Amino acid sequence: MIESLLAIPGAIAIGISLGLLGSGGSVLTVPVLVYLVGQDEKVAIAGSLFIVGSIALAGSLQFLRANLIQWRSVGIFGVPGMAGTWFGAFLAGWIPGITQLALFAVVMLLASWLMLRPPNLDNADKVPRAAWKIAIDGLVVGVITGLVGVGGGFLIVPALVLLGGLTMHQAVASSLVIIAMKSFSGFYKYLDVLGQQGLELDWPTLILVAGLGIAGSFAGSFLAKRVPQQKLKTGFGYFLIVMAAYILIRSVPGALGITG
Repeated sequence: MIESLLAIPGAIAIGISLGLLGSGGSVLTVPVLVYLVGQDEKVAIAGSLFIVGSIALAGSLQFLRANLIQWRSVGIFGVPGMAGTWFGAFLAGWIPGITQLALFAVVMLLASWLMLRPPNLDNADKVPRAAWKIAIDGLVVGVITGLVGVGGGFLIVPALVLLGGLTMHQAVASSLVIIAMKSFSGFYKYLDVLGQQGLELDWPTLILVAGLGIAGSFAGSFLAKRVPQQKLKTGFGYFLIVMAAYILIRSVPGALGITG
């Protein structure tokens, strides 16, 4: 019960950050589950996929009504992404949880770099990439999702704009559907991984965090219209660097077999 209460502020922060930034906020989910709730690394990564998938699915509904989702891109990028996430979750069964956490910190650093040095997303003069190449991109991002439990929006949105020729609004809308597809695919495989290792999910905490995250994402979307986006991304980028450094300090010695 105490652990679930500790997850409340973290869940709200996850949702608000996702609503404010559109991507990158899901990288908070694993640290919340590991350090605030005290879950095992593999349990936290599996739970993160459920939470991120639920929040992304709920967030995509507003874009579905607005007809902004580009289903061709969802199919080309998302279906291979589902396969990649399933495979990443399969690989996770052979990788120690503490090593996954260290890899997660590296992904956080990548997310922070993309936020502090945003790519040029002006696709006016871009030629859409070949479909098979976009599918490979989706597969690679999916493997990362399955290994470390992040939605990958900070990778998917630029890919859809620069490689798929979508507008920013279309890319954000389509990325939410892709994130939901990948996350639930990886989560399904993690059920087998956790069962083989005698680990169990904490469903009350997952439902609480997902519910509060969904509510927070709508609040974040409301605030996003009133807060300068670039300043938010810059501040969040520096925050991710600090969090990644903390996770690396905590996880790298264990990943290397160094004990205190």
